Amino acid sequence: TGPLHLGHYHGSLKARVKYQTACKQYILLADVQALTDNAENPEKVRTNVLEVMLDYLSVGIDPKLSTIYVASAIPETAELTLYFMNLVNLGRLQRNPTVKTEMKQKGFDEGVPVGFLTYPINQAADISQFKATVVPVGEDQVPMIEQTNDLVRNFNRIYKCSVFTECKALVPSTGGLLPGIDGASKMSKSLGNAVYLSDDEKTIAQKIKMMFTDPKHLRVEDPGSVEGNVVFAYLDAFDPETAKVEEMKAHYRRGGLGDGVVKQRLREVLEEMLKPIRARRAEFAADKAEVLRLLKDGTDRARHVVAQTLREAKSAMGINYFA
Repeated sequence: TGPLHLGHYHGSLKARVKYQTACKQYILLADVQALTDNAENPEKVRTNVLEVMLDYLSVGIDPKLSTIYVASAIPETAELTLYFMNLVNLGRLQRNPTVKTEMKQKGFDEGVPVGFLTYPINQAADISQFKATVVPVGEDQVPMIEQTNDLVRNFNRIYKCSVFTECKALVPSTGGLLPGIDGASKMSKSLGNAVYLSDDEKTIAQKIKMMFTDPKHLRVEDPGSVEGNVVFAYLDAFDPETAKVEEMKAHYRRGGLGDGVVKQRLREVLEEMLKPIRARRAEFAADKAEVLRLLKDGTDRARHVVAQTLREAKSAMGINYFA
């Protein structure tokens, strides 16, 4: 867990806001997963839990419609994770493309923490414990959903039951991925190339100024390339005036449009979008005790559901000795 950025907003966050009135929705603050590579810095994780909760509330997640909960307060998830661990082998975990990519980004090799390597199993428990049918994710997380469904099928087959339900990844038509401001990879906290929902106006202006454009576009009159240009990728994602964006692309390609003008347009678009989000965030941040109360209420509701699912799982496995 960590502060949410524009990549999250462009990906799963907007879907969660949209569907919370139509679906029974559970939203996880994944502090347990965060500890897999922050075990020596728990204070960072604790701080981020509150920051992410504020982000969720500020973008329009309504705790009356959506159940927001913190993972470490639901020990039943850890028990379910242990049972799932017996249903997947080491090779399958090591082949998971998402895990392989993240291990490479973090410089893990033989020294990878076991908790980090096995976090897809914990994530499968996070999803399955609510019998989720749809999970909003970015394209890079689809392998995690596939691994979850593998575990669900294995459990139901081995124990001859239908306790758990397979789920579907809800991926935005764009893939849900935004490049980082450096243009080198996806937007990511760990890579330090993200624009956060909590960034102030000055910080966003500085990050836009740093954004990768077209290194060959040296003079305003030179033709420029839109492909791989981070500023245009963000305009495609967030500018509601699509016709204006296409007009700017055409102008940029033929020459005569400077990077500064394009960046100024992006700055205006992001400010228009983030201004009300910042205002709501400030309101909630003024009463952090109330924010924690909302989180505890959601966690209590979530734990009640998870405890029932665990009872069903243990009954299917035949280990409900004292039921």
